[in-house]
Amino acid sequence: MDMKRFKNTDNFFLLAGPCVIEGEDMAMRIADRIVQITDRLNIPYVFKGSYRKANRSRLDSFTGIGDEKALKVLSKVRDTFGIPVVTDIHTADEAAMAADYVDILQIPAFLCRQTDLLVAAARTGKIVNIKKGQFLSPGAMRFAAQKVTEAGNENVMLTERGTTFGYQDLLVDFRGIPEMQSFGFPVVLDVTHSLQQPNQTTGVTGGMPQLIETMAKAGVAVGVDGLFMETHENPSVAKSDGANMLKLDLLEGLLEKLVRIRQAVK
Repeated sequence: MDMKRFKNTDNFFLLAGPCVIEGEDMAMRIADRIVQITDRLNIPYVFKGSYRKANRSRLDSFTGIGDEKALKVLSKVRDTFGIPVVTDIHTADEAAMAADYVDILQIPAFLCRQTDLLVAAARTGKIVNIKKGQFLSPGAMRFAAQKVTEAGNENVMLTERGTTFGYQDLLVDFRGIPEMQSFGFPVVLDVTHSLQQPNQTTGVTGGMPQLIETMAKAGVAVGVDGLFMETHENPSVAKSDGANMLKLDLLEGLLEKLVRIRQAVK
């Protein structure tokens, strides 16, 4: 896949979709709606869906519908709509498996220092999107990216997703976006995960979805290359991260505003 899709575009690009693949019909409906919106607004689009959720607060949390089944759903989305797809991987041996179905391998924030994982992702030749750990400075992400490039893969993205603030909150330091851009890679703002409220006493992560528009506007105003947003037809019944996902019906209006901001700051 050509990285030019994500560099020097007239618009920001978008990685969006459900937190986790809950089923084929749901994924296809969401992808179809977002493709319609992004085509009209000239936003380069990547469908996002985790084939499995490994980082869960509780043992009884939903983790997925089965690895191969979910990966085949991602592949069907790609083939049906002609769009790239991205999913998370969690261990080095997952890299080659997932690479057969997707275009971008995403490294979860908590795993961004795992050398074997980064190298395995790099060796697939796929684009590698590394999420910045909640515990890392923006400057430290230079070294995560170098692990991928030194393994022979220059196709890297970096994603800001907030920094731990106390025990149950995250903050975004927008100074980190231009700092990470200075490394020469596209930088993405993960809008919805930046609004998580982790470590709740219930064992279920909370969130502040009412601030999604505020966070996204700020990111585009700062000049971020791409936006990452998880969206669902009905977040209240989503099987993962429902507390901070954007309702799909609200996406079009939000993107229209963000495109106008992008045009104003260019």
